[in-house]
Amino acid sequence: MMRIAVYDMDLTVTAWPTYTRWLVFWARRRAPWRLALLPMAGVAAVGYRLGLLPRGRVKEIAQALLMGPAARAEVAAAATAFAATVPLRPGALAQLAADRKAGLEPVLATASHAFYAGAIAARVGIGTVVATRSVWAGDRLLPAIDGENCYGPAKAAMIATALPEAAIVRAYSDHVSDAWLLAAASEAVAVNPSRALSRLAATRGWRIVDWR
Repeated sequence: MMRIAVYDMDLTVTAWPTYTRWLVFWARRRAPWRLALLPMAGVAAVGYRLGLLPRGRVKEIAQALLMGPAARAEVAAAATAFAATVPLRPGALAQLAADRKAGLEPVLATASHAFYAGAIAARVGIGTVVATRSVWAGDRLLPAIDGENCYGPAKAAMIATALPEAAIVRAYSDHVSDAWLLAAASEAVAVNPSRALSRLAATRGWRIVDWR
């Protein structure tokens, strides 16, 4: 049986959230005029907080506004360039080395889009990525999510589907939305956790670490 260590990405492996930064990075490189549409994406985010829009739909709207349709080769090149700019948690890099030494296969599991999360995973030597998938029309990226947004209970379910024979030995996350993933692991670790995750970790007896 494959023994895995599952890492959330934003604010767990990376030092900051990536999605809005990715969209701004893309727009600056490819279509600076789209930056004027950023406030409209913010309106969609308010709609999510008010319970008017699902999280995945907000991401689709933001992608449509800041990226639009995009060619696969351009997306891949931009993703590699973007990944090089993303600051990483020093503790995450040390833990990755320790998990590999212990015989665990690292897996990156994130609500971020696979088309750029894969480049960040490659930078830290992670070969298996479970992430939000996008709709492609041939070699053209469309602003639509293929299936589930890889968030909350959907993330845990997507890992189980992608790696049905794997045993989650360890799981790491900063956010309470990953409670389902952490509960599925033999060892759950809260990394610089949000207040809600700190409270849950204290209740469940999960380890809390500082990877800054």
